[in-house]
Amino acid sequence: MSRAHPVRPAITHPQRHLCSVLHITLEIVGSWICYHQLRPPLPHQTPPKMDSEDVEASKMFITYNNIHQLCQETSAKIKEFKPDLIIAIGGGGFIPARMLRTFLKEPGQPNIRIMAVILSLYEDVSTVGSQVEVVGTQVVRTQWIDYAQSKIDLVNKNVLIIDEVDDTRTTLHYAVSELKKDVAEQAAAQGADPNSTKFGIFVLHDKVKEKRALLPEDIMKDLYFAARTVPDCWIAYPWESTDIVYHTKKAMEQGNDTFLP
Repeated sequence: MSRAHPVRPAITHPQRHLCSVLHITLEIVGSWICYHQLRPPLPHQTPPKMDSEDVEASKMFITYNNIHQLCQETSAKIKEFKPDLIIAIGGGGFIPARMLRTFLKEPGQPNIRIMAVILSLYEDVSTVGSQVEVVGTQVVRTQWIDYAQSKIDLVNKNVLIIDEVDDTRTTLHYAVSELKKDVAEQAAAQGADPNSTKFGIFVLHDKVKEKRALLPEDIMKDLYFAARTVPDCWIAYPWESTDIVYHTKKAMEQGNDTFLP
């Protein structure tokens, strides 16, 4: 007598679909493993460097004439602040500070005194010679105000801080923070109110970008003066140029020379 064979259940359509998916998946995984086990490692790839023409095209060239007129144009608003003292951050703030002082001069009044401090953002040595503009993160104080020798008293003064550009805001934040410490020390010695001192900031260009530091709200509300707000680009100032004729030509092509009548 023959033995009856067990009847296999019929494979439904969803089961066939699942089997097909598993089969294809296993083939793909197996191929991927074989490929990555047998192929040689790829060499380290570095991003392509910009050629000199691309670098030059990415810069915003600014002339001395342009800076002079930016100071002239903004001076009316700054006059309302009535600064008693200008603190120029070197090296980029020196020339704008001197130009602006001319426009702030009131007839019969002495020139506003300018004090120079030198601050820089430390850059790692690996960035030296880079074709892209690299901004450091650590503020290095090279020169500060000698209050005893200069007989500068910050208490109850309107102090205008000047730099050429507000990039990451790190340098400006440092300058304001350190000057406020100096004010607190002088005010304590005099028994005066440190809040009697007001700080304002003037920059030629404020870059539209995420800032790494903040400035006090009272400064940003009424006492922050930026002659121009610009995209986050490499700004080439004339005092950095080794060929002022070429520099001026490029600036004029970009429309960054004189603009006032």
